[in-house]
Parts: sequence; structure tokens; C-alpha cells
Amino acid sequence: MDMQQTIERPAMCAGIGVHSGEKSRLVLKPATAGTGVVFRRTDLTGRDALIRAHAENVSDTRMNTTLSNEDGVSVAVVEHLMAAVSGLGIDNLLVEIDGPEVPIMDGSSAVFCELLLQAGIRTQSASRRRIRILETVEIVDGEKRASLSPSPDQHLTMRARIEYDNNVIGIQQMALRLAPGMFARNLAFARTYGFARDVDMLRSMGLARGGSLDNAVVVDGEEIMNPEGLRTEDEFVRHKMLDAVGDLMLAGAPIAGAYDAVRPGHALNNQLVRKLLATPSAWCWESDEAEAEASGARARAAL
Repeated sequence: MDMQQTIERPAMCAGIGVHSGEKSRLVLKPATAGTGVVFRRTDLTGRDALIRAHAENVSDTRMNTTLSNEDGVSVAVVEHLMAAVSGLGIDNLLVEIDGPEVPIMDGSSAVFCELLLQAGIRTQSASRRRIRILETVEIVDGEKRASLSPSPDQHLTMRARIEYDNNVIGIQQMALRLAPGMFARNLAFARTYGFARDVDMLRSMGLARGGSLDNAVVVDGEEIMNPEGLRTEDEFVRHKMLDAVGDLMLAGAPIAGAYDAVRPGHALNNQLVRKLLATPSAWCWESDEAEAEASGARARAAL
């Protein structure tokens, strides 16, 4: 039986926000079954500081995924943490944060995976529900596209392709089945990336104010500026897949289906999840418990 999971004990980290440049402290805490992932801004008083991690609460997708509640309280750059939560099979978590942005750490999900594993993963008494894809849904935006299609697998299968007119990145593609252990091994280490030519423009937009070679891969023309280079030659597409894992987690439950994307990004991923949830015929809830009951009913009917 596939059961819900949370963490055994609290875990904490602190760091700078890649866009705001502000420091924040993050405390991850266990949550009861059925809670999902909920953020709480501990630096605010007199306002509703709880924000449910769900696609309907995504308020900004410029270079990151930002969540906001009805009171206008927000938390930015949630995707790397959400990817770690999803990749490790954690369903319920309270995330307390004393600033407007999840710290970027090294630009990947590796630190968050380590924190969650050190906190311990605890199985809960409630069965896990999955979103089973029944019909293909797709979002197309020029040369960008992303889809979710039916698959017999109980895990998310993923395929992504990126295309850049740059010899450092070029065309990269990857396919992965998001079975237990696969995220931490194949995607968690991949860092966010950007181009040196865009830094001034981004900062004029209030973005990338905390960005550095310590928390992002920076491409300058046909060279990697980071002294240590890349962690793997296809780190770029691996990070795009990491982002997609985090963005798809905002559907509210693990997805049993096939994700396929060309030139994906946060906006495209969020539009895809919203379209899926707004198309009742395209998905259904599924759990091992329900399937076991249905199998039992079929067996009794056969007798």
C-alpha cells in the first residue's frame, strides 16, 4: 500500500534569495496526513501568513515560481524545494520562512534533499492519492510546448528537450522515470543557470539581485564562468526537469502520467497544471486502497 509521508523532526537552513538578495531562514516541520505542503511567513503579523502550495496560488512565473494567498502574502522561488519534496515522496510538510523568498542555496535541490533526509521520512496512516492522467492535455506557446498524457505507470515519467543557439548548451534532451531514488540521484544536483548578458536587465526588473557564481551556472558567450565548470554536460536540461518536478507538485498530489516538454519553463508548467485541473475528463483520483477495494469487489462478483 502506498502511504502518505512527512518528516520525523524539524530541519533548518538559511541563505540568500537569488532574486530579492534578502536573507531568510527556513524551518521544515512535520505535518499531519492530508495537509499537503503549506508555507507560513513567520516575519509577518496581523495578516494571514499561510500559503498553500498549489497551482491556483501561483502569482508569478518570471524566472521562478511564486505563491501568494488572498491577503497578498507571497513566497518566491519555491520550485527547488518543492522538487525535493516531490522527488523524495513527501506529501505533508509545514515550511516556515522569515522572508519573501526561499533561499537559493547552491542553485539546485541538493541541500533540500539532504535536509529532508537528515530529518527522516515518516510513513503516515493515510493512503496516498495520485492524479491519474486519463486524456492528454497540452499547452503550446510558439516553439514551446508541454503535455501530460496517460501512462500505465504509477510514477511520473518525464521527457524534456531544450534548444539554445549557443554551443555551450545547444540541444539537450533527457527522459526519466521518477521512481523512488531517481530524483536524488539524477536531478537534485543540477543548478539553475543564466546568461551574463542578461544580468543587468534582470536586476533592473528587480530579479537576480542575489545571484552569483555560488548559486547559478552563468554562461558568458561560449564559456562557463564558474571556475568548477559543470557538474555534468547536460546539467542544463536536468535543471529544467528539476524545475518541472517542482512545478508539477503544485497539482496537489503525485501525478501518474507522462510529461513531455520542449523548451519548458515555469509559466508553461503552471499553465499545463491549471489546464489539467480545469479539465475533469482528463484525470481522476487514484489510490492503492481504492484499487484494492475495487479488485476485491470484482473478485467477489466473480464468485
